[in-house]
Amino acid sequence: MLIRTPADLGALIKERRIALKLDQEALAKAVGTSRKWIVEVEAGKPRAAVGLILRALRSLGVTLQVNTSGQPERRPKSSPSFPQVDLDAHLESFKRRND
Repeated sequence: MLIRTPADLGALIKERRIALKLDQEALAKAVGTSRKWIVEVEAGKPRAAVGLILRALRSLGVTLQVNTSGQPERRPKSSPSFPQVDLDAHLESFKRRND
């Protein structure tokens, strides 16, 4: 499976978890995190901690293989570059202001 985005990685984790007949709570316990974190990662959370991702993959029996034979992907010069936004942080900030 080719993994290029956080959503691809989340889909892999979810598919493997289901194939192993684990619920999100069981995987969270094996990884040492919360069910909420599993839900977010499976949904493609872009800022998930790499250490926890690796622990989740290990808990699911997934190994990673790196292939460096291809050329790096390049963005076309005509495509605009937009800054990444952490929506969770913005929502949390909005909630604090309204409390």
